[in-house]
Amino acid sequence: MKKILVLSLFLTGNCFFAQTKAFLQNIPNRQTTSLNGKWNYIIDPYETGYFSFHLDEYDKKSDFQKGAYFNNYHAANKQELVEYDFDKSPQMDIPNDWNTQANELMYYEGTVWFKKSFDYSLKNNKRLFLNFGAVNYKADVYLNGIKLGTHLGGFTSFTYEVSKIIKASGNYLVVKVDNKRQKDAVPTTNTDWWNYGGITRDVQLIEEENAFVKDYEFHVEKNQIAKISGFVTLNQADANKEISIEIKELKVRLIKKTDEAGQLNFGFNASKMIYWSPENPKLYDVLITYNNQVIKDKIGFRIIEAKNGKLYLNQKPLFLKGVSVHEESAKGGRGNSVEDAKRLLVWAKEMGCNYIRLAHYPHNENMVRLADEMGVLVWEEIPVYWTIDFKNRATYQNAENQLQEMIFRDKNRASVIIWSMANETPISEDRTKFIADLAAETRKADPNRLISAALLSENKNGVNTIDDPLGEYMDLISFNQYLGWYGGNLEDAETMKWTSKYNKPLIVSEFGGDAKQGLHGDKKDRWNEEFQEYLYVQNLKMIDKMPNLAGLSPWILVDFRSPRRVLPEIQDGYNRKGLISNDGQKKKAFWVMKNYYNQK
Repeated sequence: MKKILVLSLFLTGNCFFAQTKAFLQNIPNRQTTSLNGKWNYIIDPYETGYFSFHLDEYDKKSDFQKGAYFNNYHAANKQELVEYDFDKSPQMDIPNDWNTQANELMYYEGTVWFKKSFDYSLKNNKRLFLNFGAVNYKADVYLNGIKLGTHLGGFTSFTYEVSKIIKASGNYLVVKVDNKRQKDAVPTTNTDWWNYGGITRDVQLIEEENAFVKDYEFHVEKNQIAKISGFVTLNQADANKEISIEIKELKVRLIKKTDEAGQLNFGFNASKMIYWSPENPKLYDVLITYNNQVIKDKIGFRIIEAKNGKLYLNQKPLFLKGVSVHEESAKGGRGNSVEDAKRLLVWAKEMGCNYIRLAHYPHNENMVRLADEMGVLVWEEIPVYWTIDFKNRATYQNAENQLQEMIFRDKNRASVIIWSMANETPISEDRTKFIADLAAETRKADPNRLISAALLSENKNGVNTIDDPLGEYMDLISFNQYLGWYGGNLEDAETMKWTSKYNKPLIVSEFGGDAKQGLHGDKKDRWNEEFQEYLYVQNLKMIDKMPNLAGLSPWILVDFRSPRRVLPEIQDGYNRKGLISNDGQKKKAFWVMKNYYNQK
């Protein structure tokens, strides 16, 4: 695993300090204190709490600034001018998006400040970390007026150590959240999903010993299928520290010592292990013990391979019966709970799926942990989507950081078999190098999973051809196509020819069309359920004839919000390509896919 180190600068008085951004594996199974609940908020479209009227950044000035919202300042008397007050400002629930909690914020893109006050008594010789599951999109984080750092990216977890800043009482955590779309951001300005702003996932304090286990990984060796290998890493470079690894069910108990870097590398035979699979999602209780700390995790062991144009799971042929999924709740906002994830996975399994494509960004950790338990294979993706600024080095570094954060969090999840680099990106030399570099970094970070990206095809002399140069860098050739919706005639589906330049497994990562649930009519008329049903029937006839077909994930499981979709009485702000409506009603095409998968 590639080490990730991010340095942020904060100041107090006249001094700057380097604040190291921390990365901790398996936060749900550590000693945590939740900061979820009601937070005060201030809407700040002019960023008045961040800049002076001459656009000086308050957190880069050494003198105390009453106008800086992150100081949470209160007037000392009735004569003092202070133009904000968090304690008198409204509250909203965290984690959640702001769009669906306040009417005036439904379409808002800009800055909102959040504040949470709390007490915390940290014992001597203990360390404390602050973790955000996700904040969309740019987060400037301050604790007790001290800046911890800035994080870019709306869908990955980030952590700061706060041991020297925390107080027994009267702590105030302030987060400046900015969800404005930017051309050089990841994703960029143009998407087809709702730009939900806010602190959208859990906020937690994590208490640790002075020395503790920071990271670990377990996997099956590809060429030694009865061997489990991996590593355990401490938070500091301590040699000769004893660490115990135990998997009782496999009668495994290792006691080994760290090297000079504070890392323990291991490998052991486990000939009696039961491989994880969708049919039998076997998870083992893994215990790691060090310095009175016991970390527990449930880990499955499996082998995923792509060779000779086919997919194999545990050395057996695999066909991916899937569907694409966005992360929305039953109420239409950003999904963040176990219930939100389970609702989607239950529907996918009811349709006959053994696989889901998480579009178009890393979803909540609840999703992949439940997928482990429920036996659903997973494609995870970063939001390198459509028109990313492929020439911009900072944009690349942002994308790579989001990729590394996704891999770091989920590398022990057996369900995750594919890391996706991008979706529907236009071909150019800059774009191909950008994504090929991401693929190379992914192989360094995790050589045990497959790499793909959702590409596009083109018609050459009457033959639909897949020859995107990016295919050379992928383990799987995945592409999106929308016959009958964005072009082409459904009547021609059965005679259409497809060819691929690459002898690699082929996944149709998207296909589909819109239908308003409950709207019925002729199968040749757009927007009704009969049209969508016919579209699916014809597309499946075509897809079945594609070379090296290894799976598909139609677009999409559930209708989702999108400001691009404005047709009155049909879309009303929703992309209607779902096989299930946003209020949970199954459309006729759902049953087409269910029948298709039942026959596979």
